Amino acid sequence: MEKLFFEMPTIKRKDDALDYVNEFSLYNSHINGTGGLNRYTDDYEGWLEKLERDYIQEPDEERVPARTYFLVRESDNRIVGMINIRLVLNEKLSKYGGHIGYSIRPTERRKGYNKINLYLGLKVLDIYGVREAFLDADIDNPASWKTIEALGGKRVKEYFNDEYTHSVIVDYIIDVKESLKNNKQFEEYIAVKKIKR
Repeated sequence: MEKLFFEMPTIKRKDDALDYVNEFSLYNSHINGTGGLNRYTDDYEGWLEKLERDYIQEPDEERVPARTYFLVRESDNRIVGMINIRLVLNEKLSKYGGHIGYSIRPTERRKGYNKINLYLGLKVLDIYGVREAFLDADIDNPASWKTIEALGGKRVKEYFNDEYTHSVIVDYIIDVKESLKNNKQFEEYIAVKKIKR
């Protein structure tokens, strides 16, 4: 497998980031984990400002502090994935959404990249002292829930979500430290070891 790393979004990545989002439209594929980039395609600079506000956000009923990263392949410096990591949860996210939303661009799927994406995301949560990560996945998206299970996710609930998705959702809990300890094999696929906070 290729080596990958997390990169903080910057203005230098504008064209690459917009290309990432546009690929989902081209393939008519649902997108997650972009920190709202898909709503800022005409205002990338505004999105970068939003990410800074997201990081210093005081938790309230609607918003929580979060970090968003590009998952970049070292060999060609291409953005192959994205992840949005909520550093704390409010009541709403404790029921639906959880700590992490992620995506891999359609042309880069089925290469194992999302396991590295989630592994690195758990490393971020560990830095911020999160002991248990709550994640959920649509039952009709086996790529997502199989990734969660591969990193030690334990199913805690399955239910029909009639408020947001109108589909069956599976809730998971991952013991962050245990998952990182049990999945050290992914370290060989990480190009940059130090994650910027």
